[in-house]
Amino acid sequence: MNYLLPLLSVILGYIFALVIKPNDKTNLKLLLAFSGSFLLSITVIHLLPEVYEHGNHGTGLFIMLGILFQIILEFFSKGAEHGHVHGHNKILHIPWLLFISLCIHAFLEGFPVSHHNDLAIGIAIHHFPIAIILTTFFVNATLGKKAIFIFMATFALMTPLGTIVSDYLPVLNAYYSEITAVVIGILFHISSTIIFETSEGHKFNIAKVSMIIFGIALAYFI
Repeated sequence: MNYLLPLLSVILGYIFALVIKPNDKTNLKLLLAFSGSFLLSITVIHLLPEVYEHGNHGTGLFIMLGILFQIILEFFSKGAEHGHVHGHNKILHIPWLLFISLCIHAFLEGFPVSHHNDLAIGIAIHHFPIAIILTTFFVNATLGKKAIFIFMATFALMTPLGTIVSDYLPVLNAYYSEITAVVIGILFHISSTIIFETSEGHKFNIAKVSMIIFGIALAYFI
């Protein structure tokens, strides 16, 4: 299931966008708010205590490196990791900078999953609305169907691939705490950005707050 959940969430999001063709951005924003809250809570409640317990004095620095690395990735991805894609200009070819940065991001997310089943759920919930938004964006930008499929299929495989690499390359276990700390930084940045970007003008409303509270509660009881 560690491999399947993140994979299936992207595939389901891709199919949902093609079949349903959602136009209601409000529901997607609420789903994003829930996913960001759940992912942030999983990170704080489960990942963070463990990495500080088994890590070293450089743990905080690696977390900050993860945040910085994600900021750098977003120069190329334009914030697609948290659903921040806009515009309807025609795209003739796969946007390679977006593709590579998203794949790196998803691949790194897979590393701690082998030690945390609940993180696989969090990433799956996070990737589902992102897959819907990305697919919808590419369809509206008239990117070819084959290119969209290649993009989304590769994106879907990246997190399971990261988990497989973590499982079957024992040499990485020596650096598990450092890698996890970097991923924590990445997840911190993405999830907090999602929470603050899902409302116009960064204003909170009852529906959004309810989804955030639900995400926190679900993460706590898992």
